[in-house]
Amino acid sequence: MTHSSGLHEILYCSTLAQQAPIRVVADIAGKARSANLQRGITGLLIFDGQHFCQQLEGDEQLLAALMERISDDPRHTDITVLHQGPLASRRFKRFSLGYTPVEDVEALERLQRLRGESAVEAFVGLLESLDVEA
Repeated sequence: MTHSSGLHEILYCSTLAQQAPIRVVADIAGKARSANLQRGITGLLIFDGQHFCQQLEGDEQLLAALMERISDDPRHTDITVLHQGPLASRRFKRFSLGYTPVEDVEALERLQRLRGESAVEAFVGLLESLDVEA
């Protein structure tokens, strides 16, 4: 299935809902991997025990539909899109959804204060300290 809207990316952060047990993170990641693979969406999810930060890349219309589903998901709150726009080439070609925890709980809090390209640069910069290969 191809669309003519081109490659796009969305970077957002959110908070794990208070009533959601931490084990839902593995469930979210597992289901998202297969769904994203079918839709040609790649990306990376970082979780610090309380906050999520995720970069998604793929067709613009498919990403918009995915963000709508994410926004309706009661397992997380305070969803904030830090950046969205065209993307020249994929950063995470190998991941329908890469997932990594981050120990530095302040890293994602700092990232949430950024917007646009500076948010993307900070997110990509986090990868250097994590056990992930793009």
